[in-house]
Amino acid sequence: MTLTDELRSTFLFESLTDEQLDWLVQRASTETYEAGDLVYREGDKAEFFYVLLEGEIQLVKHLDGTDMVMTSSDVPGSYAGATRAFIAVSQDEAYASSMRAVVHTRVARWTAEDFSRALKTWFPMAVHLIDGIFLGLTSTEQLMSQREKLIALGALSAGLAHELNNPAAAEVRAAEALGDKLVDARTGIIGMTESLHTEQLKQLLGLFTEGVERSTTAPALSTVDAGDLEDTLAARLEEAGVDEAWELAPVFAGAGLDEPWLHRVLTTAGDAASYAVRWIAAGLEIENLTWEIRTSAGRISELVGAMKDYSHMDKAAFETTDVRAGLETTLVIFGHKLKKGVRVVREYDPDLPEICAQAGELNQVWTNLIDNAVDAMDGHGTLTIRTGREGDCVFVEIGDTGPGIPPELQRRIFDPFFTTKDVGHGTGLGLDISYRIVVRRHHGDIRVESEPGDTRFKVLLPIEQKAALQAT
Repeated sequence: MTLTDELRSTFLFESLTDEQLDWLVQRASTETYEAGDLVYREGDKAEFFYVLLEGEIQLVKHLDGTDMVMTSSDVPGSYAGATRAFIAVSQDEAYASSMRAVVHTRVARWTAEDFSRALKTWFPMAVHLIDGIFLGLTSTEQLMSQREKLIALGALSAGLAHELNNPAAAEVRAAEALGDKLVDARTGIIGMTESLHTEQLKQLLGLFTEGVERSTTAPALSTVDAGDLEDTLAARLEEAGVDEAWELAPVFAGAGLDEPWLHRVLTTAGDAASYAVRWIAAGLEIENLTWEIRTSAGRISELVGAMKDYSHMDKAAFETTDVRAGLETTLVIFGHKLKKGVRVVREYDPDLPEICAQAGELNQVWTNLIDNAVDAMDGHGTLTIRTGREGDCVFVEIGDTGPGIPPELQRRIFDPFFTTKDVGHGTGLGLDISYRIVVRRHHGDIRVESEPGDTRFKVLLPIEQKAALQAT
């Protein structure tokens, strides 16, 4: 039987004219596959349109680390790759699933260009309808995807604002207190210079320097010991006639300064002891306030830097990426949610290689997985992040101690619009977006294993640069 007769006998081509069928036959190629052979692979560029001539084929989708058969057929004329091949003429589309032979199988194959040309020439109205349906679905999907990203961005922005507020407020409080202590220090200096000679001032300056140095190395005292030291110092200050002794004593006790040191200050200052003590106390508090401002500013800088790294501003699409750095940046952004009751366990492979990837997109994956894990635990539990190498890939595993995902739902967990969250608490696109980024953009894989108290999402990403760059 000729290819013309085979095609004419199928439901797909039975209504074509002889001229149309001859045109297809001239441009067709036939391929033969044995049982288990892949005709094309999920994620490959959609270059051809296939029609079954004899045998049996299956469409298979890789999900949760396993191959799931979507459909199978042994009917001549069954086809695959049609829409993807048609779209691929103008867009860089990939096959949404794999096709493999079940038994000895023959297929006819046309290039996407020839298939598209035939459709547009012979069935222009149908082409417009297909375009409209596809664009409508794509627009809806993009709109929902953008909404999911905006929701995630809003949550991150709120958390970041909360995280920034704490060090910013501390910095403002410290700056205001610093002004008051500078006034106290000036008052003390003026009082001392009117009563003391140069040698006494030098000795007091030395005692102040000693006090600052001791304050940086003093061990933390228990509440009882700190209280006893404050009482001792306050009594000594009152004995020396220093006003507000009970307010000044905690400053010296907090710095780890003892009665012998205080005795040297009082003895050196003599009649100007009240001024000297106030000057040194103000100086110690100025040191503490300066440290607090520096720490708060550093925390703000850290958060801003983390957000910049998270979004990867001004970075190329694909570049050498440290997966652990991306995970740590994401954890910083999630600090406000984690500190409420989530213990983070890091099990990083110290020899994990860098990979070629789009770091900003991977950060979105880590955001979705960590956010889901924290929500699953209701903000209380253990979040475990593990990295390692598996064959030619690195893996990132994010686990939680939540109630788990029922087995009947695990196969649907990456489907768009499917969510296990309550109505109004999720769009069902976070894991779908993650799947697209990992599988389609980076040619990797994402899997889930879950039982009560132990849910783990495992992301596999190729190490080789070429494999990852093909996804761009």
